[in-house]
Amino acid sequence: MVLVSDRLPQIDTTTSGGMLVFNIFGSLAQFERDLIRERTTAGLKAARERGSLGGRRPVITPDKLRKARDYIAAGLTVREAATRLKVGKTALYKALEGTASKTAVKA
Repeated sequence: MVLVSDRLPQIDTTTSGGMLVFNIFGSLAQFERDLIRERTTAGLKAARERGSLGGRRPVITPDKLRKARDYIAAGLTVREAATRLKVGKTALYKALEGTASKTAVKA
């Protein structure tokens, strides 16, 4: 196999020298990828130690969750409670399930 590019010289992988150059380039690329992974992991760890949390902020705040429970207790469906709180029904279901499983574990 011969790799051809407009800007780079040809690397003939049918020869032992071409395979050597090809493998060296591959090893350098893998090394750079590993360095990026290590730096990213170190940066995320440092951010956690400073108190930063990654990811999106939760849509359902404790106040919204309390109001949703009040609406549901008053006879509204989860869909209607979600509409009144201006949140998605799926997010509300997940928040309700998450707190239900936490309270079930405590009991």
